[in-house]
Amino acid sequence: MEFHVKDLNLADEGKKRIEWAEMDMPVLRKEIRKRFMEEKPLKGIRIGACLHVTTETANLMRTLKEGGAEVYLCASNPLSTQDDVAAALVKHYNIPVFAIKGEDEETYYIHIEEVLKRRPNITMDDGADLISTLHMKHRELIPEVIGGTEETTTGVIRLRAMAKDGALTYPVIAVNEALTKHLFDNRYGTGQSTIDGILRATNRLIAGSTFVVAGYGWCGKGVAMRVKGMGADVIVTEVDPIKAIEAKMDGFRVMTMLEAAKIGDFFCTVTGNIHVIREEHFKVMKDGAIVCNSGHFNVEIDIPALEKLAIKKERIRPFVDEYTLDDGRRIYLLAEGRLVNLAAAEGHPASVMDMSFANQALSAEYLVKEGKNLEPNVYTVPEHIDRSVAELKLKSMGIEIDQLTPEQVEYLNSWEMGT
Repeated sequence: MEFHVKDLNLADEGKKRIEWAEMDMPVLRKEIRKRFMEEKPLKGIRIGACLHVTTETANLMRTLKEGGAEVYLCASNPLSTQDDVAAALVKHYNIPVFAIKGEDEETYYIHIEEVLKRRPNITMDDGADLISTLHMKHRELIPEVIGGTEETTTGVIRLRAMAKDGALTYPVIAVNEALTKHLFDNRYGTGQSTIDGILRATNRLIAGSTFVVAGYGWCGKGVAMRVKGMGADVIVTEVDPIKAIEAKMDGFRVMTMLEAAKIGDFFCTVTGNIHVIREEHFKVMKDGAIVCNSGHFNVEIDIPALEKLAIKKERIRPFVDEYTLDDGRRIYLLAEGRLVNLAAAEGHPASVMDMSFANQALSAEYLVKEGKNLEPNVYTVPEHIDRSVAELKLKSMGIEIDQLTPEQVEYLNSWEMGT
């Protein structure tokens, strides 16, 4: 088996951490994996996955393999790989992994190429780098692809652009748009893990600080909610007037980034867009401002502009780079502008990823059954899968909910019954 990981000697520690995460992923472990082991719905299918190599992802890979698939995994971000997990997947679960934490950009794309060499029938993306590389450099593989899945907001934006341009050649399910994904993973997962990453990197107090959140989508809502609960004065910046009003009515201050840049202590971007924090913002930031990103790619912060403004750069602690400007002000960039929750911490808690990866596994099964009937486009997760994941999660939590009575069903289906 070919693979490329940092050190196989880390495998035993990684296995313990995978098993620890598995305990908090009952939907994937008890409900889906058990059925997959019996039915083998993915038998004969090659799955190429470009995802964050974490303990939770490891349990998804195990589930897909138990379903009969050949699984190949590479990292979807150079800093998000957990090296012990990568080693454990190779040594203990015989799953080829091509990922090393801190790999340079060249190695990152070499690893994507390694997965594509296996000629996947289904692609699984977290940011759309695998599918975009396939379309740009390996179009000969397209006839063998049934379909794909995409986990992130950023990736879905890219895929919709591909579909709009007529460049997308096979169907892709936007797992990110499942209600049981973005309402929980994006909000509660990103909210908690982003703060975890900031605290691990800086050990700074959130309470009493001014915390600027750029973007008020579900990820931004989660971050803003969490730092507010920790005692921060939260400012939200937005380009969408509806989201801006929502942030205001949720109790946050709303202003432009140029205004916020003058008073913020912490800055976190979660927009999925490019250069949200730019040169004009760095020029007015306070001495000691801490800047980070929790969007998928490291483009939300204009790092080249910061490099240009700085007369000195020094790494003063893991994941913290100090940029000194010509007037003596210091700006601190966390995790090289990459996903702070995965680079400086461990990513989302297993419990919330349980639902996200349940959607991934069931969407792969759906593509095997229905992919040939779908046009090249971006699709939402079928409603029956989304609701099934919610029902399974409630069941695993020991929660029962009411069912509609026949009278209620009749009432909802009737237009004659009024006041």
